[in-house]
Amino acid sequence: MSFQSVQKTQNLIGTDKTSHVSERMVLKMNDKLKNPYTNNLFKGILSLDTVEECYNFFEDLCTVAELQEMARRLAAAKMLKSGAKYTEISEKTGLSTATISRVNRSLKYGSDGYNSVLSRIEYEE
Repeated sequence: MSFQSVQKTQNLIGTDKTSHVSERMVLKMNDKLKNPYTNNLFKGILSLDTVEECYNFFEDLCTVAELQEMARRLAAAKMLKSGAKYTEISEKTGLSTATISRVNRSLKYGSDGYNSVLSRIEYEE
């Protein structure tokens, strides 16, 4: 990383050694993901009109375990936003506390993806 990049990162996160925002978090993950393949995937997802079309597409795209894992992470985000404790979330979803911590970090320091989705859908319990 160049000196200028480090300087910009320090300006964004401060130089306080107790800051929970790492340099890595400031450098957006989506910059690593952006490419024509990922663009086409996201355009494909955005082209789906119904939940049934999503089921069909994701059934072809993902394993059952992958899809369930993503769904459990979204559930964990919803529960975290509602103030649930890690142990309660783990019991309800089967997620490890490490995964719940990752979701929580994304809620606090991520790209606001969970918040965007959760604010736009009628969440089913």
